[in-house]
Parts: sequence; structure tokens; C-alpha cells
Amino acid sequence: MRKPTLALALGVALVPGHAVEPATPARLDEVAERGAHVMPFDLDKTVHVFNKSENGGIQQVIAKDAHDAEQIGLIRRHLAHIAARFAQGDFSGPARIHGREMPGLAEMSAGAPQLDIVYRDLPNGGQIDYSSKQPALVGAIHRYFDAQLSDHARHAISGHPPGHHPESGTPQPFSAEEAKP
Repeated sequence: MRKPTLALALGVALVPGHAVEPATPARLDEVAERGAHVMPFDLDKTVHVFNKSENGGIQQVIAKDAHDAEQIGLIRRHLAHIAARFAQGDFSGPARIHGREMPGLAEMSAGAPQLDIVYRDLPNGGQIDYSSKQPALVGAIHRYFDAQLSDHARHAISGHPPGHHPESGTPQPFSAEEAKP
């Protein structure tokens, strides 16, 4: 069983090499409310995982219950849809949730032709892989991930989800207890 860290309990996302300002409880409530109108899955039944890489990063949304077919289906449809929009430079979904001034969004939208955005199903959800050969866009992806971690602190973690083995490249399903931030 994973224990919540003090940082996550306080709404602070820890990302190596980057300080992320903690979102206030009011901001967390506001983002969750807006998110309910954009994301079809239940935030309380899922966890967002943001894993930065040298060339960008991977965003995963995973059902806490690996047998919750409804949530898994909702996650997959939503992430596949937004990945297709992101690839066209349309980042209006995150803007509706986090605001137009969300760090990284404007740069990612303007630089969409230099971004590689790839969606794939996971056994218990889905993921979007963001990458670029342009250092400025990699920085924008990292700022976007930092802002996501701050604004979704109640429902997000940084790094690999429990049970994931990066060397195998295959995320493994994990239990609800392990998924709790």
C-alpha cells in the first residue's frame, strides 16, 4: 500500500529539478469542477500520472480499479480524442479546465507541427506520449506537466505509477490502494 506523502497531502507536486507552486484548496476545487465538464471519467476513480522524459513526457490516466471497464473506456475515448486535437495544435480542453494562461499551453499550440503526440491504450486506462526535438517545446511540455500536477494534486502523481517497470515499457495495472496519491 502506498502512503501519501506530506507534499501531496498539502497539494504540492514534487518534480525533480522543478519547484511547483502548490495550488490552493480553492483552486483545486475550481479545477475539479471545470474538469468534470471536460473529462468524462470520474477523477476520484482515476489517477493522472505525469512522467517527464528527456524529449518530453508521458501522461497516463489510470483507473484505480483495474476491473472498472466503464472508467477505462471513458479514459481511453477521452485521451484518444484529445491527443488527436493536440496533434492539430488544439489545446482548448486544458485551457477550459486550467485557464488560457496555463504554463506551456501557448508554446505547445504554436509549436504543434514540431510535437509528436501519440496516444495508446493501457490495460487500465490510456496514455499520451509527448515528444519534440526542439528544446523549447520540451520545456513547454515540462511546464505543462508541472501545472497539471499542481492543479490536479488530489488526483495526480509524478513519475511512474506503482507496478510500472520503465525498462519493460509495459505499465502494469495496480490496485486502488496503490493508486491513492
